Amino acid sequence: MTMSLDNALMRSELELPGIAEVYHGKVRDVYHLKDGRTILVATDRISAFDVVLPRGIPHKGQVLSQLSWYMLQATSHIAPNWAVASPDPNVVVGRRCETVKVEMVVRGYLAGHAWRTYKEGGRMLCGASMPDGMKENDAFMTPLITPSTKADEGHDEDITPREILERGLCTLKEWETMCRYALGLFAEGSRIARERGLILVDTKYEFGRTADGQILLIDEVHTPDSSRYFHLEGYAERQVKGERQKQLSKEFVREWLIAHDFMGKEGQQVPTMDDAFVGSVTDRYVELFEKVTGERFVPADTTDINGRIQEALAAWLR
Repeated sequence: MTMSLDNALMRSELELPGIAEVYHGKVRDVYHLKDGRTILVATDRISAFDVVLPRGIPHKGQVLSQLSWYMLQATSHIAPNWAVASPDPNVVVGRRCETVKVEMVVRGYLAGHAWRTYKEGGRMLCGASMPDGMKENDAFMTPLITPSTKADEGHDEDITPREILERGLCTLKEWETMCRYALGLFAEGSRIARERGLILVDTKYEFGRTADGQILLIDEVHTPDSSRYFHLEGYAERQVKGERQKQLSKEFVREWLIAHDFMGKEGQQVPTMDDAFVGSVTDRYVELFEKVTGERFVPADTTDINGRIQEALAAWLR
């Protein structure tokens, strides 16, 4: 698919009534309203190795926002979530929550960080046991929960359930609730993926507390930024032959950066992102959206993205 690379939303600057607080994260801009609602704007910024790259990826924010909205609706019977409406292709509005400082990482396969730990001889990851005799990208007998701390800045860190409770990051009841929701969401996400010819390999979920103490699923769900997908067709054959799996995720961006000698370390320079690379990243995001949803991606008008969002939200808030 060929799309214009001229306009990307690097930062939203919204002027709306009743804004109490604004936070610009690595990828999303968050507007908290005085009435208890939160507006989450998915920009076209892209990050890797905890570094925001200098060029935006056109339509990436729309893909993330619309895919997340789709998945929040598709999984609301599994876990209650924060989302209320999507008044613009780049926006989800929902209930404000206090973020639980724990990321619930669910792994169905030995890939990524789990494989790197395993390859170095580790058989425990965040309190979860990994059996001997596995190859990279093999499926676990049952999905593992390998939590990490939700850092305000810098890298998230691996943590065990015991440490989570000892540090008071959540209560035992909240931990049990988040585990139940996370495993249920992963099972449903896996089912949806298989229907579309994909395998949900691993993903992360974030949860928040409402003012009355209810645990809700927040943030994005089953997007290429939060999840790793393999192509189902040929997976078994590739495993037998020891070949690399075909995947749809943000991992190829990291691989491109590594190939250009960048891993976010001090002194390293971000390589130049030319139009061909930026366009290929847009195409991969769109491909995953269409694969997962079974719907055609319709690019929104990018002439004035901030103005478009401003107008849509102003009308919705009225």
